[in-house]
Amino acid sequence: MESGIRSLFLNAAATLALAAGTAFTPAVAVAEDAPEQVIRPEIERREVHEADIDTEDFEIGIFGGLMNVEDFGTNPVYGARAAYHVTEYIFVEGAYGHTSTDKSSAERIFGINVLGDNDRNLDYYNLSVGFNILPGEGFIGSKWAFTSDFYLIGGAGSTSFGGEDEFTWNVGFGYRLLANDWLAFRVDARDHVFDVNILGESQTNHNLEFTGGLSIFF
Repeated sequence: MESGIRSLFLNAAATLALAAGTAFTPAVAVAEDAPEQVIRPEIERREVHEADIDTEDFEIGIFGGLMNVEDFGTNPVYGARAAYHVTEYIFVEGAYGHTSTDKSSAERIFGINVLGDNDRNLDYYNLSVGFNILPGEGFIGSKWAFTSDFYLIGGAGSTSFGGEDEFTWNVGFGYRLLANDWLAFRVDARDHVFDVNILGESQTNHNLEFTGGLSIFF
């Protein structure tokens, strides 16, 4: 009797297992036959060419522009600069500039010549320290990025004018844009401060200079 009951339970279990397997197989087949859902986003990558300063830290260049010598008019100025970049943010620069001045207001009013022709030439030499405070990038279109620096600069030197050599402070700011890893474009604004004692009375003059130029790194 006990053997018959056991056989009955075994047969029932086998029947249920067979039925469950039959019901599950189509579902698995459907799942296996389902198409694969893969998202392939199309991303258009743009190539950006960025100009970096060359591995060398020396910079030399030329410049030209206008210089206003207080009471002696605004005239063309030109010169040269050489710099050493101590770090990414600090550089030391030496500069030479030359301009020729007009007659002073007193000379024009009274019709006299206080200075000779050679004395009207102004030459300056200075040594300055610059600080790159806003390094960044300038973009042209969507493919070209240029390294740039906005900097503050100041220093001291000497100015030869009116037959005298005067101690001179200079302070200003500038913007440098690198076209590639060795060529840069610059614009600068400086104030050269020195004493003038031509008419027998010493006075401190502020002489503004605005220039643009090219420089190379090596």
